[in-house]
Amino acid sequence: MLFIGTFFICLFIFMMQFLWRYVDELVGKGLEIKVLAEFFFYSALTLVPGSFPLAILLASLITFGNFGERYELLAMKAAGISLIKIMRPLIVFVVFLCCVSFFFQNVVAPKAQVKLWTLLISMKQKSPELDIPEGVFYDEIEGYNLYVKGKNRDTGILYQVMIYNFSDGFENAHIIVADSGRLEMTADKQHLYLHLYNGEQFENLKSQNSSVENVPYRRESFREKHSIIEFDAGFNMVDGGFMSDQSISKNMWTLQESIDSMTLTIDSIGRTYYKEAKEGPYRNDYLSSTDSIKLQKEKIKSVNMDSLFNVSTLVQKQKLVTGALGQAETIFNDLGFKSFTTADGDKSIRKHMIEWHRKITISLACLIFFFIGAPLGAIIRKGGLGMPVVVSVFIFIVYYIIDNTGYKMARDAKWEVWMGMWMSTLVLAPLGGFLSYKSNKDSVVLNADAYVNWFKMIVGIRSTRHLTKKEVIIEDPKYNRISTDIDLLCAKCETYMQEHRLTTAPNYLHIWTKREQDEEIKELSTQLESLVEELSNSTSATVLNVLNRVPILATGAHQSPFKHPTINIAVGIFFPLGLVFHFRIWIFRVRLNNDLKQIIKICRELQTAIKQQ
Repeated sequence: MLFIGTFFICLFIFMMQFLWRYVDELVGKGLEIKVLAEFFFYSALTLVPGSFPLAILLASLITFGNFGERYELLAMKAAGISLIKIMRPLIVFVVFLCCVSFFFQNVVAPKAQVKLWTLLISMKQKSPELDIPEGVFYDEIEGYNLYVKGKNRDTGILYQVMIYNFSDGFENAHIIVADSGRLEMTADKQHLYLHLYNGEQFENLKSQNSSVENVPYRRESFREKHSIIEFDAGFNMVDGGFMSDQSISKNMWTLQESIDSMTLTIDSIGRTYYKEAKEGPYRNDYLSSTDSIKLQKEKIKSVNMDSLFNVSTLVQKQKLVTGALGQAETIFNDLGFKSFTTADGDKSIRKHMIEWHRKITISLACLIFFFIGAPLGAIIRKGGLGMPVVVSVFIFIVYYIIDNTGYKMARDAKWEVWMGMWMSTLVLAPLGGFLSYKSNKDSVVLNADAYVNWFKMIVGIRSTRHLTKKEVIIEDPKYNRISTDIDLLCAKCETYMQEHRLTTAPNYLHIWTKREQDEEIKELSTQLESLVEELSNSTSATVLNVLNRVPILATGAHQSPFKHPTINIAVGIFFPLGLVFHFRIWIFRVRLNNDLKQIIKICRELQTAIKQQ
């Protein structure tokens, strides 16, 4: 049900976008409801395959986002069911949708495209609905220009009418001026019935192309004049035979047959052109018939044309140059026509090949988008129509840009057709596999909290403790032992500060060449956290308030930044970057020294608070 809902939403969006492109062909034509219904029906059929990928992406994102948000996905994984097993029934369903998409593209869409484009051409040829505006010239009636200063919409009366009749040519225009008039449509909607009152008509009696300066004309005054103007306002469906050669009107088998036949034809034409060019029909045109026969008898294959030109007279040279120039222009025009013929054939072949590949790539995009949407929804764990819509629209925009770029490159013969049409698949398929793998391994690759924590670690922002009084305490803290542990912890902190001299600048070479784990500070941190964990069971609000002030120690920030020694050495050699890390480490050493001092101070306050228990 969720997929059905998202599918109709996506189909509606695509139909609105399609309608916006052809709104000029629909508005003001007076089209019947039946014609508009056919237009929307056939346009919807052609847009079904394109709506499938986005609908599957959005539905899978919402479904698995809801699973993650309601912890249902966690419960299934806790039961030992992997993400791939959870997705398995939906994979079968999406494969079925891929087959449905291919069926629409290969069987339904070609027929719908023929019907749709036949309707569009018929709409373009239909005359507009008659609605003459006020104050401007109206030229939608073929051969006429009408000007109306004002009109009464209730009665249909037109005031101060001016008509230019160009049906006999622009030079023989008939001009009619009337005080008022009315236009009516005949019952068969094939003609306009024009009624004019109190006006004059001007008509030239001789063509203005004549050299005579004064052209005689005829002037006619009338109180009432009636005429009929041809104006076809009906909707006539054109013949759909013009779509028979178009690639969008063919299925895969017909496309393959057309590609083979066109390739054979273009190859035969190319071989003919090559044979003509190889024979060189203009090779011996400069030689006389006697010289040609002499060359053939003596079997001379080449002639030094420069020597013949140099011994010629001036008149002969001019004749030769003029003839050569004429032949060069003839050859150039002939090659231009041949180039146009072969280029047009190659373009038609590419269109058919593009359509052939498109039927497969769009169907396969349904499966790829599912393997992107399902794991992505499991990772981000956000359901509803908020985050999933944003993510799905962003992914679909990326897909559209890549697919459209590949299509244009293939259409313009800059790339191979298969490369351009499969570019989006080659880019998004690895992304789907990567997300499926990461989601199946419960990776935090898209977990915002993980990146926030990483940024805090880089900048040095630490989390604070938020300990509150527990409602149920299983085991009370052993205060006598804890007081002794606090003394030991304070002593270790003082010893560590004296031995490591944290406030002094660290040795630059030791930072990058020695990668030793500071086990001592790790042990201090472990003891501190164990102490805080045990005291968090205290019922004293004073103890809990003091515990919340205990800092969280950073156990590795005061050492070499990278675990791999080679990377440390490389960064250290690159002095500007190494110097930045050097100062960063020094800052963290100073902060660690201050933290240890604060721990000692807070531990003494804890001992005082414990004694007051």
